[in-house]
Amino acid sequence: MATAPTSPLPITPNAPDSAQVGTAETHASTEAAHGEGGGGGLPQFEFQHWFGQIVYLIFLFAILYWLIAKVFAPRMRRVFDERETTISTAIATARQVQAEAAGQAEAAKAEVAKARADSRAASVAAKARVTDAANARAAEEEAVVNARIAEAETAIGKTRDAAMANVATIAADTASAIVERLTGKAPSPAEAAAAVKGAA
Repeated sequence: MATAPTSPLPITPNAPDSAQVGTAETHASTEAAHGEGGGGGLPQFEFQHWFGQIVYLIFLFAILYWLIAKVFAPRMRRVFDERETTISTAIATARQVQAEAAGQAEAAKAEVAKARADSRAASVAAKARVTDAANARAAEEEAVVNARIAEAETAIGKTRDAAMANVATIAADTASAIVERLTGKAPSPAEAAAAVKGAA
């Protein structure tokens, strides 16, 4: 069975392609965009962008303020408070230690003064005891010496009396011998003793 020949589609040389149409539209939109911003400069300085920038600035400022007020400031305040407390405690401790050292120095000075006074009192007491003992010993020795002197004087007196008695007897005998030699007659012992006593 024979088929009927198909006729080719007519080709129109002036019909635009779809790809070419899309590319032309893209170029047109890009040129329009560049045409809108063709004035130059930064977008931050254009008035139509300021509202969004101000909103972002307020938002960031609020977040930063909240962080400072709730996080950083309390930490810094706590650090400052701890530092001030540490310094105050150190100063109070130093003053307390200084006061204790001053008190200990005063106590040591008082103990030294008391020890000096006690040593002086002990020295005076010891000197007094030594003096009293020396005086007592001297008194005892003086009493012993006086007793010995008295005994010696008593013995000397007895010896002197005995010697005087012998002297009187010897003198009487001598006088009797002299009288007998001169006169040839011996006197009596009573007369010789009376003559010696009278001569004495």
